Amino acid sequence: MTTVSTARRPGLALAGAALCVLAAVLIGFAANLTVLGHLQHARDQNTGYDELREQLALGTVPVGQRTFDGKPVTPGTPVALLKIPALGMREVVSEGTTSSVLMSGPGHRRDTPLPGQAGTSVLMGRQWGYGSPFQDVHRLPQGAKITVTTGQGDAEYQVTGVRRAGDPNPAPAGAQEGRLTLLTASGGAYTPDDLVRVDAKLVSTVQPAPPRPLRPGWITAAEKPLAGDGDAWLGVFLTGQGLLAAALLAVAAHRRWGHRQTWLTAVPVLLALGIALSGQLTRLLPNLL
Repeated sequence: MTTVSTARRPGLALAGAALCVLAAVLIGFAANLTVLGHLQHARDQNTGYDELREQLALGTVPVGQRTFDGKPVTPGTPVALLKIPALGMREVVSEGTTSSVLMSGPGHRRDTPLPGQAGTSVLMGRQWGYGSPFQDVHRLPQGAKITVTTGQGDAEYQVTGVRRAGDPNPAPAGAQEGRLTLLTASGGAYTPDDLVRVDAKLVSTVQPAPPRPLRPGWITAAEKPLAGDGDAWLGVFLTGQGLLAAALLAVAAHRRWGHRQTWLTAVPVLLALGIALSGQLTRLLPNLL
């Protein structure tokens, strides 16, 4: 009984390549949202802490929407250190709230004042993926202490309550009052359906705030709660092309080399490209996931 060569049946080759791509992407998704995502978060936190500590020593940490030399603060720049003793939390806060920025830890919403200044400062963080830094913030009891270290020193807050969908908003902060809102997702694991907010009042001295060219609401759609990062599409296209090409080469190599030799060489490449592609796709998912 003879077998039909896959070279004469291109449909089988394409099906094999498609299965390789699907398997690599699914494995990459699982890795990015769990083990690899948490490792990336830990690495970025260590790097960010070293950078923030150096800038605090030099006095160059941004305290507004512009750097000390007048340039706009680049998204992803470390701007504060968030500490919540009740949760054992110490997280470096970066500027910006896109999905990409929040992969590294909590982010400061750019159209709000920095912690310690008058007004309501908003910090956003993930609930489940990439270190899940805000997973337990909704458990904070009233009166719990929150400390945020910025270029202006330590800002001390006390939790006043937790708000969920439908709960009334607190009264607006006074001209010389400071507030902090920790914002994350609610719902089942990896299936966010709404938002949960933790409110806290500033109990330390209000710090002066520099002029803020970016007014409330003047942020991109990708920086809003539960938004994805549309800038990831280029990365999705490039890594997707690379993964598809690698899968087709693996199918061709299987016919020439055989099963064992092909998988020994192809599997590491396919997994690496699958993880890279799923990492770009993850940027398209809600930023608080």
